[in-house]
Amino acid sequence: MTDPVGMSLAKVREVLGCEVLVAPPGWESVRVEAGCGADLMSDVLAFIKGGSLLLTGLTNAQTVRTAEVADVRAVICVRSKRPDASAVSLAQELGLPLLATPLPMFEACGRLHEAGLRGCTEVPAGGARGNELHQGV
Repeated sequence: MTDPVGMSLAKVREVLGCEVLVAPPGWESVRVEAGCGADLMSDVLAFIKGGSLLLTGLTNAQTVRTAEVADVRAVICVRSKRPDASAVSLAQELGLPLLATPLPMFEACGRLHEAGLRGCTEVPAGGARGNELHQGV
């Protein structure tokens, strides 16, 4: 069932079986409009839509900083990876929800898409940046 306004982080957590690493007040009710899976932060900056969820295997502070610049609402580390202390500290400072899932990126993106979260290029006109060949969920 597709929700036209995205998905709450509480639902994302349920779908992916996430562990919450940084939980700012009210994080569960934060809604993400779309999702993007990427390990290249240059791709995140080029293709992600503001208000999206970022799934990544990168666990350093640069990932959190890139998420801030790109107006990402939450970051999920895939493959049971744990962010380093500087990434956790920066996420806490910025109030950015940070979660981790044991799932590999492909499966995590697929589950979210199946649950109704759109990829950045599937967002209605005026939404996503980048070309239509890039499909981030």
